[in-house]
Amino acid sequence: MTKHVLKISPKYFDDVKNNLKRFEIRKDDREFQVGDLVTLKEFDKGRYTGKIIENIPITYILRNASEYGLKDGYCILGLW
Repeated sequence: MTKHVLKISPKYFDDVKNNLKRFEIRKDDREFQVGDLVTLKEFDKGRYTGKIIENIPITYILRNASEYGLKDGYCILGLW
């Protein structure tokens, strides 16, 4: 299991925090695996705001789905 710390825009942070958004579209450059944990740190105007959501489990990963509009080199992480 790997822990990933990722930046997140303020416009998405509250939706994740309130369980309205349970996915992340990310560049697939970190060898994400089901069971890994994600910490999201709100990042605005070039700095961290101090808001954090910690240890969100990755429950699903969608890769190689260009037929559905997912660009090569990107993945969709199912969270929670």
